Amino acid sequence: MLYSVRMRAAEGGAHECGGQHISGAERLLREECLEDITKKMIQRALTHSRGKADFINLTIETVKDEAITEVPLLPITTCPVDSVDSGREVAKKLLLSAGITQKAVEQAFYELDHLQTSMRGAMLVDMITGNRLDALAERGVRVSRMDIADEKSFCVWLTSQGLENMHVREALVLAAKVAAAPQIVAELCWSDDPDYVTGYITADQRYHRITKLKEMGDWQGGRVFFVKPDADIAKLIQYLQYQPVLVTANEEMIR
Repeated sequence: MLYSVRMRAAEGGAHECGGQHISGAERLLREECLEDITKKMIQRALTHSRGKADFINLTIETVKDEAITEVPLLPITTCPVDSVDSGREVAKKLLLSAGITQKAVEQAFYELDHLQTSMRGAMLVDMITGNRLDALAERGVRVSRMDIADEKSFCVWLTSQGLENMHVREALVLAAKVAAAPQIVAELCWSDDPDYVTGYITADQRYHRITKLKEMGDWQGGRVFFVKPDADIAKLIQYLQYQPVLVTANEEMIR
């Protein structure tokens, strides 16, 4: 049996009361890991570059082994760029090559660039029309209940590749769960951490790291999931938010 551990933190009160989002984290853990990891989550909320949280919500629930689905880690490609404009040009080409329309691509970038505050979850956007398909405003759809199956081996491999930072670890796990949803064709993401400018595209079952998708010091960030026009949105949200997933890593597929 595993435990789903979910943390969200805000400054200025709870998110629902207008508090500014500071940090969030998602893990699936064995009982013996609970104390150590929950302490680290709380410390993260209190020392984040976005501010010091005064509201921290920590939820721990049991997850039966038979409820868990396994999905593969996506192969990784790194796309080095020297400017935000160059990075976004790479990102748009990847999305277009995956079948996302120009209209939907441009709308997604517009939506992320014009957020009033950072997304806590993700926007669901029609891959053809660019229309928003969820009705969750800047809360978005929060992908939850996921982790890497073999954390020790995964972290050793990330370190060997110079990718050991928390952003990469968490993004790879989330992106794998999202990419396993047949209704989702691609993902666009950059972080709301003002000190982290690398973003990514997932398309054609590959994770493309793009080394600059926003300017240093920019507090805005979020995710867009590009969804097939005939998708069952309620079923998709149910999977993203509630289906427990363990991501299995195959070192040979990561190049």
